[in-house]
Amino acid sequence: MSLQLSFAEASAIGPREENQDALRLVTPAPTLAASKGYLFAIADGVSQCADGGLAARSTLQALALDYYSTPQTWGVAQALDRLLLAQNRWLQANGGGQPLLTTVSALVLRGRRFTLAHVGDCRVYRWHADHLQRVSEDHVWEQQGMQHVLKRALGLDQHLILDFLDGELRTDETFVLLSDGVWAVLGDTAIAGILRDQPNLDLAAQTLVNAAHLAGSQDNASALLVRVDALGEASIGDALIQLQQWPLPPALKPGQVFEGWQIESLLGQSQQSLLYRVHDGQGQPWLLKTLPGQLRDDTRAGQALLSEEWFLKRVAGRQFPEVHGVPQRQHLYYVMREYSGMTLAELFNQGGPLPLAQWLDLAQRLVRAVGLLHRRQIYHRDIKPENLHLGDDGELRLLDFGLAYCPGLSEDQANMLPGTPSYIAPEAFGGAAPTAQQDLYALGVTLYFLLTGHYPYGEIEAFQRPRFGVPVNASRYRPDLAEWLGQSLERAVAADPQQRFETAEEWLLLLEQGERRSLGVRPRPLLEREPLKVWRTLALVSLVVNIVLLFLVFHG
Repeated sequence: MSLQLSFAEASAIGPREENQDALRLVTPAPTLAASKGYLFAIADGVSQCADGGLAARSTLQALALDYYSTPQTWGVAQALDRLLLAQNRWLQANGGGQPLLTTVSALVLRGRRFTLAHVGDCRVYRWHADHLQRVSEDHVWEQQGMQHVLKRALGLDQHLILDFLDGELRTDETFVLLSDGVWAVLGDTAIAGILRDQPNLDLAAQTLVNAAHLAGSQDNASALLVRVDALGEASIGDALIQLQQWPLPPALKPGQVFEGWQIESLLGQSQQSLLYRVHDGQGQPWLLKTLPGQLRDDTRAGQALLSEEWFLKRVAGRQFPEVHGVPQRQHLYYVMREYSGMTLAELFNQGGPLPLAQWLDLAQRLVRAVGLLHRRQIYHRDIKPENLHLGDDGELRLLDFGLAYCPGLSEDQANMLPGTPSYIAPEAFGGAAPTAQQDLYALGVTLYFLLTGHYPYGEIEAFQRPRFGVPVNASRYRPDLAEWLGQSLERAVAADPQQRFETAEEWLLLLEQGERRSLGVRPRPLLEREPLKVWRTLALVSLVVNIVLLFLVFHG
């Protein structure tokens, strides 16, 4: 059975001169619906910009026309992300010097799953068994009087950050997409009451819009309702995508030309990947990454490789490898630029622990890069010296996104513990979901090692079940380390994630301001920091006291 849906929409201009809301419903032919799904979207143009209505309408028009033309190898979220990033650039380039801004919430339903892409202050709810659940976040400032000012919107920033949500569909549930002209006036209780009293979707959508204006809404009001009447076949869309997936490249030999790339040599080979050095038509060096032959039928490995490419494109910047567009690609691989230089692991092996001034400079640059990554909602999960490259051009780059994770998009295998054991955060050993704090922990261990040549809790071997007590303060190995720097590292590698830095930006501010900024970290007692020294001192004092007492006894 295919996915069966019912839907309804309503929109009203209200007291405004123009309706700058936009709604879009796309119900394609069954074969396309099975592979790409059904698309439903709402957009609310920002009235203070050049033309909010144009921004909203053009965005939904672009989604409707282009989404079903994206490659079958792209996942739903990947396609929505790329299209909305392209639309964001278009809005920025076509405002005639004025901003073209809109919010957008795009929902795709396919088989037994849904995917939501969202930015701005439209709201998306799930209504099921008389329970209303909001599944989108309002991207507005929280300060008093600023609650209607957008901090994220399409066209607002050069680097668009979207929220994604992926989940299982439920029979008889309804997705409710509302502009702020409805939800801001009615509130969740009134919205739930209308949905409960109006089982007919057309009446419910119209009632939501009318009730908003009767309640005093001064904005356009729009509602889009989608009910799941019957679930589709399990993973039918994914099965069709798998059938049409790119094949692996053949074994590539030096001197061979493959899809326009001149193969120079095989640089690396593992159970998970092959890495070739290649040259483009202008003789520029690049690295081609693909899968070994034994993973030819491994769908998860193929998706992971494409995800790695997508992550790198999403975080485009000088702190990360440049990815080639490869417009004529017909096989499963991606190409990134090769940079001369060395990894920080190689730098350490050559000269040992880094000089303090060099270390502090690299620390700031690395924390800044990780912060940029986290603002793109991506967790690297394998930060270590081997994956940090210091180029001959002076740039520090974060490499190897093979284990990267994006909440709402990525899915881990059961019992998988990604990363290198000595750099994995304590809570991850207990099965905790990936977080930014886990990346910051790995970053802390990396910087600790580069500075001292040791690990804060000792080296952890694979399959070991480690215990985390109190980390050794880095100043024990580096007497030249300022106290505030030692405390900052101690905070970064705290076993309790609540004791670590909340964001990379918080850590960066501390590194930049140095001793002028209080860490807010209570120094640990000397007994915890130097237990051996304390007990030796006590023993010595006890010995001296006993000698004095004996002297007094025999000479008193």
